[in-house]
Amino acid sequence: MLTDAHHRIIDYVRLSVTDRCNLRCTYCMPENMHFVQRDTLLTDNEILQLLQTLAAAGISKIRITGGEPFLRPGLMTLLENIKAIPGIKEIAITTNGVLTQSYIPALRQLGITHINLSLDTLQAGRFLQITRRNRFSAVMDTLQSLLQHNMQVKINAVVMDQVNTDELAAFTALTRDNALSVRFIEEMPFNGQGHTFSGIEWNYHKILASIAETYPLEKIADPPHSTSLNYHIPGHKGNIGVIPAYSRTFCGTCNRLRISATGSMKTCLYGNDVLNVKEILRDGSPQQLLPAIQSAIHARFANGFEAEAHHTEKTMESMSVIGG
Repeated sequence: MLTDAHHRIIDYVRLSVTDRCNLRCTYCMPENMHFVQRDTLLTDNEILQLLQTLAAAGISKIRITGGEPFLRPGLMTLLENIKAIPGIKEIAITTNGVLTQSYIPALRQLGITHINLSLDTLQAGRFLQITRRNRFSAVMDTLQSLLQHNMQVKINAVVMDQVNTDELAAFTALTRDNALSVRFIEEMPFNGQGHTFSGIEWNYHKILASIAETYPLEKIADPPHSTSLNYHIPGHKGNIGVIPAYSRTFCGTCNRLRISATGSMKTCLYGNDVLNVKEILRDGSPQQLLPAIQSAIHARFANGFEAEAHHTEKTMESMSVIGG
């Protein structure tokens, strides 16, 4: 098993398969984003070799992220091959939903049913303002199709002051008749634009208090290693959660690694890159991969505040580069 110096077992990897995205969400990436050359991305074979190594060391859950993962050519074949790796028990995907609808039946057939849908507004005009792209109807069609195919859907909504805070009740209302989870995420400084982040107005306490003005919230048990605090509204089919992504209350149980599309590895979202697995694989020394990963994990900071304090870059990267 992969274990850090704080006795946390690492069994979950968030793997970005592309830095490209067909939206330009204001909190995530600049409009003039410069994407990497495709030959600098991990190849399918490198991804499979990496995941085989990690699975043998106890990694059992893979979340595929981006950018927008469905922009990667041949993604379905890659997913099929990942599914065949011994030890991988769950594959989940985070998507913006623009291209996802046509792939849902094939995902279902593969047994990939855990889908996180990034959606920060339920208003078409505001969607255009946030994403700078006019694709709201495609995303909503994807949401309906996911529900019709009985996928396990989580909507991820980033809560932004003076942008979408008036929609908390509307998002919560989605859980009345739909067996899905809506998760409200504190805004984070990963916009790739150098904006100074000295704090946030809408932390998880304020988000919950606002929702509680309209709906009675009952605390429910949080799954092991959950990043969200989860609640149920009596009579609703679904649930809501709040993710203290900036407050960082869940660091003590964090069980994940993040690997970017170019092979950079982070042991904490707020920290520096600690390793590049692509360089090891391309140097022709794959036997060094697992020891290098183990060493990086062992040096992991106790929490996101320590990691941020040791972050050496002047500005935080774009979330699309980190991979979520």
